[in-house]
Amino acid sequence: RPSESIFSFGGRGMKYVLVTGGVVSGLGKGVTASSIGVVLEACGLRVTSIKIDPYLNTDAGTMSPFEHGEVFVLDDGGEVDLDLGNYERFLDVTLTKDNNITTGKIYQSVLDKERKGDYLGKTVQVVPHITDAIKDWIESVSLIPVDGKEGQADVCVIELGGTVGDIESMPFIEALRQLSFSVGQENFCLIHVSLIPVLGVVGEQKTKPTQHSVRELRALGLTPHFLACRSAQPLLEATKAKLSQFCHVPAANILNIHDVPNIWHVPLLLRNQNAHHSILKQLNLTSVATAPDLDSWTKMAETFDNLTDHVKIAMVGKYIGLTDSYLSVVKALLHACIACSLKPQIEWIAASDLEDESEKSTPEAHAAAWKILKSAECVLVPGGFGDRGVSGMVLAAKYARENKVPYLGICLGMQIAVIEFARSVLGLERANSTEFDAQTPDPVVIFMPEVCIVPKQDNLSTRSVHSLNSFFTLPQGSRTHMGSTMRLGSRRTHLESRDSLTSKLYGDVCYVDERHRHRYEVNPEVSQVLEEAGLRLVGKDDTGKRIEVIELHDHPFYVGVQFHPEFKSRPTRPSPLFLGKSLFSFQN
Repeated sequence: RPSESIFSFGGRGMKYVLVTGGVVSGLGKGVTASSIGVVLEACGLRVTSIKIDPYLNTDAGTMSPFEHGEVFVLDDGGEVDLDLGNYERFLDVTLTKDNNITTGKIYQSVLDKERKGDYLGKTVQVVPHITDAIKDWIESVSLIPVDGKEGQADVCVIELGGTVGDIESMPFIEALRQLSFSVGQENFCLIHVSLIPVLGVVGEQKTKPTQHSVRELRALGLTPHFLACRSAQPLLEATKAKLSQFCHVPAANILNIHDVPNIWHVPLLLRNQNAHHSILKQLNLTSVATAPDLDSWTKMAETFDNLTDHVKIAMVGKYIGLTDSYLSVVKALLHACIACSLKPQIEWIAASDLEDESEKSTPEAHAAAWKILKSAECVLVPGGFGDRGVSGMVLAAKYARENKVPYLGICLGMQIAVIEFARSVLGLERANSTEFDAQTPDPVVIFMPEVCIVPKQDNLSTRSVHSLNSFFTLPQGSRTHMGSTMRLGSRRTHLESRDSLTSKLYGDVCYVDERHRHRYEVNPEVSQVLEEAGLRLVGKDDTGKRIEVIELHDHPFYVGVQFHPEFKSRPTRPSPLFLGKSLFSFQN
């Protein structure tokens, strides 16, 4: 169920903009919805967003990055679809887990009510009970302020995941049809994103797929007010006329979102086609809106287009087969590079290709991976789960440490840095994480649920992992249940030394609030021996037990953080850790 607090907000009626998709998935509905929000914000309106995912999962927390890309983490600990990351970055808002609606959440809330007897013996059905739950959720969540101001937003942009006609999205389509009728035409605007393909043989822009998609949508009771047409090249006027005639959409409301050099051009495309004027007219908001001010977006888009100098970044990860697996990391790098007038050249390295075994099984891939790593100007090891590729990450961390190459380790990347340091500097050859080796004699990274008590021990090597873990209570952590059992959401990290690099990067602060997503952390028992060997533990949690930030004092930039700074990076406010030492030159 949505949080109880969402029912405390009231006031004027909400305006809804629904973004649906047709023909094929992956058209960029998320970017389109975010860009519509940007244009409306530029007109002086307050905007919130909701993403509907029709899958049965309660949330995205247990999904493979290869299937759905990264799991984006919110301040309140919500594990959500990566599109909510787009909304936060584009609109500069802080969303909640309730802003991501899934079939699993809806059915779970309805079944919970049924078990409590809330339906008074009635037969619980998809219509009206599921559809009513969807409508109630949307109307309630849309009232939550997400921009740090008091009161509700003016417009709620809703993205319906999947494509029109999918079986799993049918209850949502019906609920949205009912919503459009109940709130009235001047409070509801439907934008349908569709594909205009070009057949290579003929070279003609084909409208038939979009015609069929709109016909399917109309058959379900929803009529689009706008078409957002995705295409490689700008739409021809003849194509627009044909779409208008057969889809019953005014030609002025047919928007063309063709391929652009970077996604920051999309809001500009919409503005240049007067999309804001037509949407405001549909929603009866022309009297309260202003002319769109997109100067900052224009500057960002043009700056990126004109960049010539590159910085080569080696990304050593587990899920490089799908770059969306690290979407927020890539965006954070982009934000930082733009601020430094550099174009990021990200070199993807499969961690397993760096391992010694790879030299025998796939020598060409092994040689290529090491060539890329050694030519990179900096190394980044992002988060991940499982033991695949860990040995390769350890080798990458060792290379960066020994050769003074700037290194940033995020979550798992920090744990990798500690494991490598323990092995190479402390001489603990079998030092490891209990996630990868439950029987390691030197567990430098251990399972640490949210609530735990850690006794002080002197000799790490003589402690068994089983006796170590016997000291932990597990009220908010589980080894058997994966969903929502990690340390999740915004947590405070206290920076114990103002002269640390991390403190300086954040502006000489004594603490930072960043988002977490992990089960394992550096073993507090090894903190003293690590520091004595030269690894600075400069950041800890409120209890002083959890190690959150590490640095090397004799290295130009060797930083590991247990949190995920990429989730709070914004185009106009790059994450300090990604911006790095160049921040000092900007401040001075």
